[in-house]
Amino acid sequence: MNENILIVEDESIVAMEIESYLLSLDYNVVALCSTADEAYTKATLNNIDLVLMDIYLIDSNGIEATTRIKKVKPNLPIIFLSAYMDEETIDRAIAVNPEAYLTKPFNRNDLAISIKIALKNKESLMITGDLLLDNEFSFNTKSLELICCGEFVSLTKKERALLIFFLKQKNHLITIESIEYELWPNKPNNNSRRRSLISRLRAKLKHKFIETQASEGYIFKISIN
Repeated sequence: MNENILIVEDESIVAMEIESYLLSLDYNVVALCSTADEAYTKATLNNIDLVLMDIYLIDSNGIEATTRIKKVKPNLPIIFLSAYMDEETIDRAIAVNPEAYLTKPFNRNDLAISIKIALKNKESLMITGDLLLDNEFSFNTKSLELICCGEFVSLTKKERALLIFFLKQKNHLITIESIEYELWPNKPNNNSRRRSLISRLRAKLKHKFIETQASEGYIFKISIN
C-alpha cells in the first residue's frame, strides 16, 4: 500500500505542486491543509505516515502544530518546509525533532530523498504487538496495550478489561450474561452501561471486529490469526 502523506502549506500553488510531485512518486496525498488546526485534525484522525509541514501558516506556525501533533502521535515523521533560514527558527524547529528541514525553493530530488529516509526511520520505530488483529491493529499480550498504526491507543480500565475478555474468546459467541459477570460480577445487569462501554471500545477500534448477535451477545472476529 502506498504511504499516506499530509501536506500542510498555506500557499495553494506550492501545495498543489508538491501534491503533483508526490503523486508522480506513487505516494497517496491524504489532504492539503493551510492552517495548524486543520493539520492537527487531519494528522490525528487519519492514518498518516508522514507530514510535510510549512513553518509559517495562516493561523499559527508549523512548529506549534507539530508540537500538538506529536503529543498524540510521537512517532509520526514530519519534514519542515520553510523559506526562512534564521538561526532562531531553525533552533525552534530542531527542538521538536523533525526528520528534515528543507528550505524553499527546494530541490525535488532532495524532497524525495528526505521522504524516503523519514519513512524508513518510521518503519524501524513502528510499535507492533505480538497479537495481530489486522493490518492496522495489534495487541501486546505482555503490556496489555492496544496498538494502531504503530501508536498506543488509550483505553480506560473497563475498556481494556472488555478487550482482553473479547480476545480470550475471539471468533466465538460471547454472551451478554458472560460479559456482565466478567466486567461487573457484583452488580445487577445493566444494558445501558454495557452498551455504552462496547460503543466506546468499538469507536477506538474504528468500528472493526465487534459483531453484535441479536439478543445473544457478540463475536470478536479476527481473521488474521
